[in-house]
Amino acid sequence: MMPTLWSDNAPAAFWSVQRNIPDAAWQDAIREAAPVLGLPALPQDQEAVLAQVLGEAQFGAGHWKLTPVKRLYYAVKPLVPQAFRNWLHELHRERVGGTFPLGWPIEDRYVLFQHEVLRRLLLTTGAEDLPFVHFWPGGHCFAFVLTHDVETAAGQANVRAVADLEEGLGFRSSFNFVPERYPLDAALIDELRDRGFEIGVHGLYHDGKLFSSHREFMRRAERINGHLHALQAVGFRSPLMLRNPEWLQALDIEYDLSFFDTDPCQPMPGGVMTIWPFTLGRFIELPYTLMQDCTVTRLLGETTPRLWLQKVDFIARNMGMALVNTHPDYLVKPATGRVYADFLRTMASRADCWHAQPREVARWWRVRPSSPPGASVARALLANGGHDAPQITCELSAE
Repeated sequence: MMPTLWSDNAPAAFWSVQRNIPDAAWQDAIREAAPVLGLPALPQDQEAVLAQVLGEAQFGAGHWKLTPVKRLYYAVKPLVPQAFRNWLHELHRERVGGTFPLGWPIEDRYVLFQHEVLRRLLLTTGAEDLPFVHFWPGGHCFAFVLTHDVETAAGQANVRAVADLEEGLGFRSSFNFVPERYPLDAALIDELRDRGFEIGVHGLYHDGKLFSSHREFMRRAERINGHLHALQAVGFRSPLMLRNPEWLQALDIEYDLSFFDTDPCQPMPGGVMTIWPFTLGRFIELPYTLMQDCTVTRLLGETTPRLWLQKVDFIARNMGMALVNTHPDYLVKPATGRVYADFLRTMASRADCWHAQPREVARWWRVRPSSPPGASVARALLANGGHDAPQITCELSAE
């Protein structure tokens, strides 16, 4: 079978087990574990698994296209009052949520699948344990990544306040700017970079038309690449989380942030089901795994960060990546700002996470397979049938 954009994410590469295990054993384990995924069509090999999960093929051939109604909406969106937009977003969430095939806000089946693959290997090989390369530097339980999309000039005006909050708690984040929607504040961007924050690009105009056609995408991609170079940026996120994995290969980036593990609220609902980074062709994909701020406070009406923190606990148990996407445009609102600040204060008290910027995570994920082993999965995993987190033996090490 021809390699695909997702081929580098086979379970053998994902686990990086430090034992010589025949490819046939991996393929048998994958085939036997596949039913755990509960996909519409049962995949028979690893390429089919990767295509249906990371490639979102389970959602159908037209998944990367907006419906005519959504295209019309984005054409007239600038004329639509915000209150009416909010009502439409809520209506969309309720309509999609009733038929959404993934768990939300926690989708655990890809985690269970990876655990089951390893359990099957333990059975096949008869090994007492399988040493593998730990997921995160220093043996940390999970990665914690803060990202922001700066959608408007008003959002840009609130960036410094957000950065001050994060820096005061020991965090640094990435800010993704829309280069041709509002005049970029060059002094602010230089200041952020000097303070240790990262700069990224968030589309070109934020008008919902980036993926209207392949020709239009390629025309805009050339300009986006120019802004990436000018801003010394290596990361990108598509506005409105519109995406097409093949078209995105035209961007000159080290990582992309345009996918998510599970989300019924986006114009292209769906998800890649994974709480870990993965290789997507030329670059590393860093899906957001925590709900966006607007979903938490505006759509769900939450007044505390409990949903974020519950998901963080799930991610930590499974050594994943907790990546959140918030907006200075929304954080300026007192209710949303309080929830985010409370979330950061709680996270600042945790010692089990590797807090890193997206560029650091992407670069680590590239070199991880060639790093020394730092953990092992024990044969005790057999006792629970592979349906809980594997018993991992690892220790935090001084960095």
